[in-house]
Amino acid sequence: MTASADIRGTTSPASSPPALTDVLRDLFGFPAFRAHQEPVIRALLAARDAFVVMPTGGGKSLCYQLPAHLLEGTCVVVSPLISLMKDQVDAATATGLRAAYLNSALWPWEQNEVSHHLLRGGLDLLYVSPERLAMPQFLATLARIRLSFFAVDEAHCISEWGHDFRPDYLGLATLTERFPGTPIAAFTATATPRVQEDIIDKLRLRSPLLVRASFNRPNLFYRIRPKVNPAKQILSFVRKHAGQAGIIYRTTRRSVEETATQLRDHGVRAVAYHAGLEDRERAANQEAFNRDEVDVVVATIAFGMGIDKSNVRYVLHADLPRSLEGYYQETGRAGRDGEPAECFLLLGFGDIPKLRYFNEQIPEEAERKHANRCLAAMVSFATVYACRRKQLLSYFDEVYSPPSCGACDVCAGEVESVDATRDAQIVMSAIVRTGQRFGMGHVIDVVAGASTERIHALGHDRIKTYGIGADRPRHHWRLVLDHLIAQGLVAQSGKEYPTLSVRPTARDVLGGAVPFFVSISRDRVPARQSTPSPGAPIAAGAQDADLFEVLRGLRRRLAGELGVPPYVVFSDRTLREMAALRPACDAELLGVTGVGQRKLEQFGMAFLEAIAAFVAGRRTAPPALPPPASGGR
Repeated sequence: MTASADIRGTTSPASSPPALTDVLRDLFGFPAFRAHQEPVIRALLAARDAFVVMPTGGGKSLCYQLPAHLLEGTCVVVSPLISLMKDQVDAATATGLRAAYLNSALWPWEQNEVSHHLLRGGLDLLYVSPERLAMPQFLATLARIRLSFFAVDEAHCISEWGHDFRPDYLGLATLTERFPGTPIAAFTATATPRVQEDIIDKLRLRSPLLVRASFNRPNLFYRIRPKVNPAKQILSFVRKHAGQAGIIYRTTRRSVEETATQLRDHGVRAVAYHAGLEDRERAANQEAFNRDEVDVVVATIAFGMGIDKSNVRYVLHADLPRSLEGYYQETGRAGRDGEPAECFLLLGFGDIPKLRYFNEQIPEEAERKHANRCLAAMVSFATVYACRRKQLLSYFDEVYSPPSCGACDVCAGEVESVDATRDAQIVMSAIVRTGQRFGMGHVIDVVAGASTERIHALGHDRIKTYGIGADRPRHHWRLVLDHLIAQGLVAQSGKEYPTLSVRPTARDVLGGAVPFFVSISRDRVPARQSTPSPGAPIAAGAQDADLFEVLRGLRRRLAGELGVPPYVVFSDRTLREMAALRPACDAELLGVTGVGQRKLEQFGMAFLEAIAAFVAGRRTAPPALPPPASGGR
């Protein structure tokens, strides 16, 4: 491939390609590129490698779909999970792209049909897993066709320093050797500078265009609360978001099942997702969530890699994540449509020593230290009284300059920082004076002045700190201890009966040279009001909200007829803009974000008639859809 890549429909490299903004408008229905998209597209059109870090919802897929449409040949997209490929292909074909996937879920005759389309040049995009890309027979097939470029999605999976390393990705390191003239574009939503260097090295990218977009997701609100009664807290939170799509992450399969069952028992449409389920049940549950047949999926971190569902309104972590990379990736599945969404974390201080214990079981020293550094950063994020957004972006080497983000619990004034230096000194003194060989409950008993047989038998009622904190409730001393452990000043060791000890790092706090603070949630925490993010559609009034629900119902019905997830038809953002603008003709509907020429032809009449019926105060059934165009699957 030459530096000036051929453009479909041209007779020579000197011919002028169509204006990229025209293709963007006609094919995808967007009036302008988002930040960083156009340079990536132009690099691929010029046959140049690219490394792109772009947040979830930032428009990564358009960066390779648009040039794949324009270039001669097929773009091979490496996607990590075969369960997602059908949805990715459905979304691509709905916009007018010639797309297919090739994996073991297809029948042999279906695989043959896809291969036939591939060999005769009938595909813009072919989605495959990294395992298939390592098969000699498939590589031989690729050697027979014209390739436009490779797009490696979720590229952090190739790095052992990434949060989700997958050995099967290592086979991609041979692509530049096998296909030396074919560009490679690597995409990820999470990569520290160290991970970025590792990805570029392992994929052997050749002087790639480097794009490191802002990690900031202004439409996401970050909120953290202490985990006190998780079952009750989860149910209360979900009820506040009734009817909205949400993801709840739990650490273990058992907790996933228990949470999903509890929600169903209280009338919530919820399903479970974890690696212990049979493949058929797991796929069915994911499909039900994607198609809005259920509102909530309760899952381990096995769920969500590359998920395309755009209208997830919240992500709730009921257990502490192992790393900020993982947390960012998982919370990034909320609000992909740019609409307001919430990221809620229940901070269980008891989760911290458990995760530290698991990290210490890692045999390889470098990997163990890396895991502990990742956990320490996660704990700091959750316990330090500072803007959540500023901390999160700082982890990825990005400076957030505004003094307040206005979209996290700290900046919104929902939590406050309290000087607890004296209380910390009292608790640590009690730990030392009791020999640093007792657990949390006993230390709190001593400080609170409890009259127990054990305290009297051990003579702990005669030490200086006995009863000195009797004027404060027990949960206050638990909070102080939790923060001391989280901040690394007190160690908790032992699995069955954990004991407390004061670390050397606590010397300055004990001596009064350094203050100690705890974060406390205010009681008056209002339910978050949805505030539009920059560039969001016109704010909806009551009538607009009613029309939105009508359009949402129409979308669900049409998606069911086509056998695709509702977001493949139109996103929530597009429906809200339709409800606000109420287009009355094709030209006006094309002015709505997300409505391209193909979707206008396929869905335009149905939505225009539904809007007209609503405006006229009547409800009519929308017309039947035309049969779907044959694709490359």
